[in-house]
Amino acid sequence: MSEPQSALLLRKQLAELNKNPVEGFSAGLIDDNDIYRWEVLIIGPPDTLYEGGFFKAHLYFPKEYPLRPPKMKFITEIWHPNIDRSGDVCISILHEPGDDKWGYEQASERWLPVHTVETILISVISMLADPNDESPANVDAAKEWRENYTEFKRKVARCVRRSQEDCS
Repeated sequence: MSEPQSALLLRKQLAELNKNPVEGFSAGLIDDNDIYRWEVLIIGPPDTLYEGGFFKAHLYFPKEYPLRPPKMKFITEIWHPNIDRSGDVCISILHEPGDDKWGYEQASERWLPVHTVETILISVISMLADPNDESPANVDAAKEWRENYTEFKRKVARCVRRSQEDCS
């Protein structure tokens, strides 16, 4: 029996990332027998509060990929307006395709089948550098980012330190 198109596409992307690694993250499978569950390590981007951190996350791809987006969850504790307390990432390109029923996002900002693991992770790295506090997944982090930046920085620095300890 042949593999579904989604599995073939994901295998191709994994092979490409292994052959040509992208600066800022590494990616692999959680379990070599399951192409739909990936583990990624995002290196805190330079010149951001997250610099020097090593943040582990999982990507869960639906069988309908690339027509539907994966879900992304940080396993390493991270304090950020667009990542909820349980680690789930809330970013436009991971939202189901089509129009936003609340009218906040344009369809072009949401999931499109052209997105790859690389474009997802580059978007997440960009999100770390530049949070969207207008549509937060973690309201407390967004409020702190806006109103008490010193405390926000302190919490992020603690997450970075812990991530370094976890990786050593």
